Amino acid sequence: MDFTLSDEHRMVQQMVRDFVQKEVAPVIKEYDRKQEMAPFILPRMAELGILGINIPVRYGGQGFDYITLGLVCEELEAVDSTLRVVMSVHMGLNSMALLQWGTEEQKQKFLVPQARGEKYGCFGLTEPGVGSDVANMSSTARREGDEYVLNGEKMWISLATKAHHALIVARTNPEADKPSRGLSAFMVELDRPGIKTGDIHGKLGVRAGSTGWISMTDVRVPVENRLGEEGEGFKIAMSCLDNGRYTVAAGATGLIRASLEASVKYCHERKAFGREIGKFQLVQQKIAHMQRDYEIARLLYLRAGWMKNQGLRNTKETSQAKWFATDASFEAANQAIQIHGAYGYSDEYDVERYLRNARGAIIYEGTSEIHQLMQAGYALGYREDKPLRCELPAYDEEFWNAEGNA
Repeated sequence: MDFTLSDEHRMVQQMVRDFVQKEVAPVIKEYDRKQEMAPFILPRMAELGILGINIPVRYGGQGFDYITLGLVCEELEAVDSTLRVVMSVHMGLNSMALLQWGTEEQKQKFLVPQARGEKYGCFGLTEPGVGSDVANMSSTARREGDEYVLNGEKMWISLATKAHHALIVARTNPEADKPSRGLSAFMVELDRPGIKTGDIHGKLGVRAGSTGWISMTDVRVPVENRLGEEGEGFKIAMSCLDNGRYTVAAGATGLIRASLEASVKYCHERKAFGREIGKFQLVQQKIAHMQRDYEIARLLYLRAGWMKNQGLRNTKETSQAKWFATDASFEAANQAIQIHGAYGYSDEYDVERYLRNARGAIIYEGTSEIHQLMQAGYALGYREDKPLRCELPAYDEEFWNAEGNA
């Protein structure tokens, strides 16, 4: 296992860093205050190839590996979590599911335009009355001939009003012996009759992003839009979360780094009792904890990325990375505010936004409590990483960069 970054890794990392620092950082406070997504974000990310960074060239992507995806997410969230959320949803929860589960026809229809950034994807799993208890969702998909008829509502859906395609999970078999075995997954175009979407405002954090809802009333979807086999929706959703959690872990690592860098800068600028506040031991303790947690979080997500590159099941490792990094990012932002004192409590400095943004990641993509239960299950032998019918393909540089029909 070698964590040395290649020249290509560093090149992409620097490209994304330049983009967010020069183009997004100067305006992000304004959009956070307005609770609006900057209109240039998605088109610019598409132009730079970020929206298809680790999708094979033959499917419209840039052909980089899964480690590159993690590095991109770290750099994006080092400026604002809303940027990484785009990658978690469009890439981790949607495009990578198509790469893993999609037929060749589905990849050409949905994945190619998403990887090119011509279309955006989102993920419809959470419902108004169903969060962590995914298997008991109430959305339904009833088969009628060569179509399914979808009904239900999805809530807290990032990019709901921006996306063109949604990966929707709904119940196809109410009589299944276990609720999880009665679910199926569908790629749904959001301009189909019967679909309505809307935005959610008043969030604590991630205010410069798009979060909304999707309502479905007798939405007709062709059978060929079903992802995987009927009854595999729960497996598909869990595999999507493996990929989404990886991007969250990498992004939260960037937020730890941002909190650390902001605190170090302030420690050298602010003086108290005749010397820099960085000279005080209790302040140094906070800095040391941030530095330690950044290194741990980074190693955890790099390990998960390496396992993805090898084609290894990584549910346990990705869960651990997400759990640790999100908790640590909230603590880092909290301590950054403490170091900044009264100034940290105002939006004059970025650290108050870091804290608000960090809080959401402890909830979405599996709450910290869910991840604790998962890790305890592995330690006690109650859980094991059983192979899925369809695993995320291992990174193959020759295949990933071969020209295709895209």
